[in-house]
Formats: sequence, C-alpha cells, structure tokens
Amino acid sequence: MTPRLADVAVKAGVSEATVSRVLNDKAGVSPATRQAVLAALDILGYERPPRLQQRSAGLIGLITPELENPIFPAFAQVIEQGLSMQGFTAVLCTQVPGGMTEDAYTDVLVDRGVAGIVFVSGLHADSTADVERYNRLAARRLPIILINGYQPGVAAPFLSTDDRAAIRQSVSHLVSLGHERIGLAVGPRRFVPVLRKLEAFQQALGLSDVSEFVEHTFFTVEGGRAAAAALVDRGCTAVICGSDLMALGAIRAIRDLGRAVPGDVSVIGFDDSPLVAFTDPPLTTVRQPVQAMGTAAVQMLLDEIAGVPGPKSEFVFQPELVVRGSTGSGPRLR
Repeated sequence: MTPRLADVAVKAGVSEATVSRVLNDKAGVSPATRQAVLAALDILGYERPPRLQQRSAGLIGLITPELENPIFPAFAQVIEQGLSMQGFTAVLCTQVPGGMTEDAYTDVLVDRGVAGIVFVSGLHADSTADVERYNRLAARRLPIILINGYQPGVAAPFLSTDDRAAIRQSVSHLVSLGHERIGLAVGPRRFVPVLRKLEAFQQALGLSDVSEFVEHTFFTVEGGRAAAAALVDRGCTAVICGSDLMALGAIRAIRDLGRAVPGDVSVIGFDDSPLVAFTDPPLTTVRQPVQAMGTAAVQMLLDEIAGVPGPKSEFVFQPELVVRGSTGSGPRLR
C-alpha cells in the first residue's frame, strides 16, 4: 500500500512535510525523527520504499536464560530495539529445560559469523562455572557484553544492577516501617547476584549469622511460595524476594497461611517487571534500570565492533525502590 502521509505523520508525531522528506530520502531530518517515521510505517503496515530498505549491518547474538521471567523479555526488547536502530539484527537465543545450552547457542552464533554476542544472566553469573569460555571468545576478537553477573578473570565489559544497594534500600524501608524480623528469599548461593545480596543483607541486619532468615530456592513463583512459608513460620513479618515472580509466590503462600499482605506480612520484589503495579496488592519492588543498562550494552557493543573497545571491567547501575501496596507497618509501629 502507498503510505498516507497524514496517517504516518500522526503516528510519528511529526508534520506531513517531514514524512515526505523521509520517504523521499531528503536531507534536513534528524536521525531520531527519521527513525520515528520509519517505525510508524512499520506499525501501520506500510512497506518501506525500496530506497529505505537497508540490509542488516550484521547479526548480534542475544542469549537469555528463559522468557518466563518478565525481566528477560524486558532486557531483550530494549537491546533488540537499540540494535535495530543502528541497522543490526538481534538473534534471540532462549534456553529452556532440555533445550540448547548457552555453549551450544554460542557455537551456532559463532559459526554464523555474528558481529558480537550479549549474554544476559548467563554462566558468567555462576561463581562455579568455567569462565574461560568467554576468554576464548575474546581471544577470537569477538565483542561480547555480559549483563548481571561478574567474573574478574574475564576480559570483557560487564553491566550489573547494584544488588547490595537493592538490599540496603529494602531493609531500610522495612525497618522504617517497624519490622524487626525480616526474611530474604533468593536463588542458589552459587550465583554472584545472590552472594552480593546475602552480603548486604547480613551487613544491614548487623548479624554474624543470618541463616535463620534466609531461604535459598528457585527464581519462580513456586520457589517464592515455599521460601515465604518457611520464613513466616519462623516469625518473619517481612520477606524480601530475589525476583518479582518469587514475590508473587510469597504473597500466595502468606494468604494460604491465613495472613494478610501487608496487614500481617510485608513483601518486596526485585525487577519491577511489567504489570506488578497492577497486582493485588500492587507490589513494592526494587526496579532494575533495564532501559539504561540495555542502552549502555548496545552502545558498548557497537563501540567494540567499531574497534573502539571500552574498559574490561564492571559497570554498576543503581536500582530504585518503588513503594506500592505490598509493604506496611510492622509490629513495632502498630
């Protein structure tokens, strides 16, 4: 179909004259405005004029653990969009039980000649994993970016949410509400983000042994449900969870015990996944800066591809506590 200038202009938020300049590949239009018009064409179902149909500048591998946890699609969306705006095509590789492993996906991507790979919460987040797999990629001069997980022996850029700050914010909020017995539900101890959360939790509580207040489980609804049941049984009036999915499971467990959230037990999640603001009650959570991290990952990868490598170290991004309805006064302030 021939694009109707008026429709495209409304969708892109620009004038019809600007749309005409873009469609005719004229100068005088900023890259951001040009991209907005092209995106409007795609959304409205119009075919781009042949002169604007550019070949992909290259393929970029994007490997995630799974897509059931909403945080991973959120990262994928930001990264894919950023790469697309620069002419690159993301190849999304999702791991599922019984499916291809991270190493298998990596081999396939390398064989296909990708220009780089972004790993989100991959084996680099596992403190027991052999990280030489990443150094071998670096030795081949293949640009890689690793998100949420840090291994000091890997010569690559890392981008991480500050897990310690997330726990400090959560504990401080709960203490200010009068909670004295605070529980922590997190994943297996071998993961770097979990180790950092444990360290901060122990420091925040000022205890030499916090094992009574910690449950290691899976980053799932079922895992959060089991962990919260155990922590509430030990007298915890608040539970900090390692993911929003775990927090939803925790709320379910607390209600199964005949308790109310936040009337009897407060719950805090982690990620600020889409829709948690609309749960019952709306979930208090720690927001990962997904947009900032994904945008930075794309820029750093493109710099590496262009031969302008950045520091081979960890870049830490600050999270934000988002207070909603799942936290309330503890026993001390009731």
